Formats: sequence, C-alpha cells, structure tokens
Amino acid sequence: MDLRTHLAVVRQRWWLVLATVMIGLGAAGLVTVRTEPLYTSSVTFFVTTQSQGVTDAYQGGLFLQQRVKSYADLLTSDRLAHAIVAAGPVGLTADEVRARISSRVEANTVLLRATVTDSDQARSLRLTEAVASHFVSLVQRLETPPGAQEPPVKIETVSGPRVSADPVSPRPARNLAVGGVLGLLLGIALCVLRGLIDTTVRDGATLQQLTSSPLLGQIPWDVEALTAPLIVGAASQSARAEAMRKLRTNLRFVDVHESARVIAVTSAVQGEGKSTLSCNLAISLAEAGWQVLLVDADLRRPKIAQYLGLEPGVGLTDVLIGEVDVADVVQPWGDRSLLVLPGGSMPPNPSELLGSKGMADLLRALRESADIVIVDTAPLLAVTDAAVVAVQTDGVLLATRHGKTTRAQVATATEALEAVAARVLGCVLNMAKVVRADSYQYEMYRTVVADPPPAAPISGVPAAQGVDWPGGAELPPVGAIGDEPGPPRQDSRTVSATPTQELTRIPR
Repeated sequence: MDLRTHLAVVRQRWWLVLATVMIGLGAAGLVTVRTEPLYTSSVTFFVTTQSQGVTDAYQGGLFLQQRVKSYADLLTSDRLAHAIVAAGPVGLTADEVRARISSRVEANTVLLRATVTDSDQARSLRLTEAVASHFVSLVQRLETPPGAQEPPVKIETVSGPRVSADPVSPRPARNLAVGGVLGLLLGIALCVLRGLIDTTVRDGATLQQLTSSPLLGQIPWDVEALTAPLIVGAASQSARAEAMRKLRTNLRFVDVHESARVIAVTSAVQGEGKSTLSCNLAISLAEAGWQVLLVDADLRRPKIAQYLGLEPGVGLTDVLIGEVDVADVVQPWGDRSLLVLPGGSMPPNPSELLGSKGMADLLRALRESADIVIVDTAPLLAVTDAAVVAVQTDGVLLATRHGKTTRAQVATATEALEAVAARVLGCVLNMAKVVRADSYQYEMYRTVVADPPPAAPISGVPAAQGVDWPGGAELPPVGAIGDEPGPPRQDSRTVSATPTQELTRIPR
C-alpha cells in the first residue's frame, strides 16, 4: 500500500480517528483532574574559591567545575535530608525529604540549582530554605581541612529561595495537547493497520483484477434502500438509480459481437444484494423500452416476489415439475414492460431441478419470448445452483458487496464459474462508498436539469408488433443488445418450453 492508499484508508475510517482523539482528550482530562497539584521552589548557589593571578584563576575554575558536580549529588544525599529533619519538624521522613529534592548544574558554570517539589506550597518553600541553610553548612564542614579555619571553597546563595505561584503539575493545556496528538497518531495507526489486515473488496479496481472481467457498475450505498430497495418513485431520481442506468448502458457494450439475452445474476456469498440488483436491473431495462422477463432461480431463498409485491406461491419450481404452464404463472409488474416468474414452491432438490433438461428448455423458450431475461440465482459458494444455471445462460453478472465480501471469496467464486466454463460478462460493486463530491454534483445536476423524456427503445429493437402474453402484458418482438432488427415475426407461434408443455404468444 502506498501513501495515497493509506490516506484513502484513513479518510474512509475518519470516525475511528475522531474516536481515538476524543478518547485521548478524555484520558488527558481525567488524568489532569485526578492528579494532585505540585509546586516547586528553588535556590541557586554560586561556588567560588580564592585564587591569585590568571593561572590560578583558570586552574581554580576547572577545579570548581569538577567540584560542583559532586555538590549536586550532595544535595540529594541522605546526610543532608537527615540534617533537615533533625533541625525541625517538617512532617516528612528523611527519605521523603530526599525524594523531593532535585539538583542541576548549569553547563560550563559554577552555578548549582536545587529544586524542591511538593504538593504543599508552603512546605515546599520551608524545605527550600532548610536546604539553603544546611547545604552551605554541610559543604563547609566537609571541605574544611583538619586544623584549618576556613574551607578552600566558598558557597553563596545568589537566587531564592523562591516558590512558584502556580502549580507546575498538572498542566491542562499540555496534557490535552499531548492526549489529542497521541489519540490522532493512534487513530491513524489503527486505520492503517485495519487497512493492511482488511481482506474485503473496497474498490472497483481490486474487484476487476480478482475477476479478470470488466467492472460494469458501482452501485452506491443508500440508506433509503433499507426500506425502499427498488428504484421507483422518488428513488428513481437517486444516485443509486443513475448507477443502475449506467450498468444498463455498459451491458450494451460488453460484447457487441456476441450479445447476451439471458443473463444470470449471482454473488459469492449471501447478503451481497444480488436479488435487489436483479430487480433494479430489470426495472432499468424495462424503462428503456425492453421487454424484460425476471426469473427467480434462487429456489432456496426466493426474494424477487417479496421485493416486487407479487404472489410467490406458484412459480419456477411448479413449471419445472410440470404442474403448471409457464404462461399461467408469469406475472406482469407495474406499467412497464416487465414480467416476473417467481420462484414458487420450495423444492427438496434445487440443484437437480435447475440442472434438468426442463430448465434448459424453459430458458430457450423464454429467450424467444422476451428481449432480455434476467435470472436471479443462489450464491456461488453456498451451493452449486448458480453454477448449474450459469452454463445455461448467455453470461453471468457477479455482484460483490463493498466492505463485506473478501478477496478470497471473490476469487473462489470466479474459479467456480471458470470451472463450468461460464461466461462472465462483468462484475458489479454493490453498496459502494461514493465520493461525496460526486454525489453532490449528481444531486445539483438533478435539481437544475429537467427530467428527460422516457427513453426510446435501444437501436436495433423495433417497436411492439401488438402481441399479448396471456395475462395482459404486451410483448414487443425479440431483440438483443447490439442485434440488428430481424425479419418480422408471425402474429402467432408456439415455442416448446418443456417436453410436456408449450409456451404460446397469442395475437390480440
């Protein structure tokens, strides 16, 4: 993953970064509130010695610089702490006094600073005064040679004791800044880590590479689809509906030399939106003037009739076992040229039924009775139903859900289609994340441009000849994406659907 990919991952998971920043700020605030305030007081000593002449002064300076380092350790020694405690009650033990004293030597100087840190401001000042008094006395005793009156080293207090007016700890501004920065870094790290270990498909380029097929569409995520999955009514002007129209257009140019009139729609696993995609693709094709037949071949979990509000009791299963004629169970939908063949009864052997000669004969009959046949099938990795149906169609459309389907699942599904030599027309990334700028541009365009008139039938498909399907739905003659107009059809004909039934188009 390059830098741009990392930035894209962080942008996609901005909420995680925001959450870690808020956690960092909250933790910093909690620490600030619960931390006991600390005050400091300090005193600065100047160390000097008697010298004569420049040479003595230089040598004396070197001597004092080395000596001052020893005095810094003496400030935090047990002997000084015991001397302070013995001089008067301070409410602390010698160890506690020693722990509160710190020392620092100013670089390349003979200045020595002692700092006392305590939660009690007044006690901090008293301890510093005691340090200033007892430290000078201690050094004089230690440095005075036996029999001498004065030590060769002299220590004077040049600054302090002085106590801070405000506590040095905690520092709210600093703590919050540190907490926010740490939260930001943690959030970015988690996003990048999540991106590195995330094996789901999150962009069209990855899906196209995995399937080795063209990316025909990216259907954006729309929260309204949870309650209104179909692109009808107000949803017909949404970005989701426009994406379906782009998918419809792209299907025209998949292969102009070998048109696909019977298209299976499948996915790798359950819950990728393939049934909704099948319905909306059929609606979109019908809007363009095509005569569309939508077949629910997912006999294990049929959803087409439920989405379209049709009677699901009798359908494909009943046709395949010879109980009803296909013309009696096909249901028209809406005012569009869309017919629906529901799944029907739940069979005990869906794979055998879908792979039977009756299914192959039925698809051949339906091919001659509609411009486009959309077949919704079961997921590829769950059962073999989709692979069985795929070999009987002109091509397969593979739907993949953004952020849910893994790359391994897509690769396995593609291998399953290749194993049966099924023709993969292309792939669709469903519920994709759309760049906000693109969505905004579409909404602006939709609000300022009047709705175009209803689309005319695609070139190559002649107008309806005036024939009816039993049940009242008008059917134009057969056409295919990219096909040239064929010779006029007879007003009445009979097509073999299964060995035991016939599918009839009757003139008005």
